[in-house]
Amino acid sequence: MPLVYEELRKMARRHMQQQNPDHTLQTTALIHEAYLRLAGDSAKQWKNREHFFGVAAKAMRHVLVDHARARHAAKRGGAVQVVSLDEAIATSPGRMAGLIALDEALKDLAKLHPRQSEVVELRFFGGLSVDETAEVLKVSPETVALDWRAAKAWLHRQLDSPNDA
Repeated sequence: MPLVYEELRKMARRHMQQQNPDHTLQTTALIHEAYLRLAGDSAKQWKNREHFFGVAAKAMRHVLVDHARARHAAKRGGAVQVVSLDEAIATSPGRMAGLIALDEALKDLAKLHPRQSEVVELRFFGGLSVDETAEVLKVSPETVALDWRAAKAWLHRQLDSPNDA
């Protein structure tokens, strides 16, 4: 843990900078909760450093989404509203609902285009660069850039349209 803690702290700070200023979850709590989830999976074998941080980014995303769901359910009676990707990213009172909607859209994207979903997780939630994401996914930076553009366009369409399904 001491070897990766500072990098996890940087990753958690990036996550928390995207949250409301009055967010009740703090950076240290996010790191520790994600670590507990990572450590709880004793069967997990990390292929390399990038793989570990990719999985850590996903764990942090899940911690934030679970936290948002719990807070949103308590404050709003469980109703989730669909918002645009820009609204999900921007600091606003409806941010928790936006994060939940983004998570649901990412799950749908993962069913259709798993690599695009991974690119979003690593770039948006993990804060990785195009080159770092390419290294983790074992594809070219150009492929990552194409997947990133396609995924953002798909997510915008999903989050901007009413939930008809």
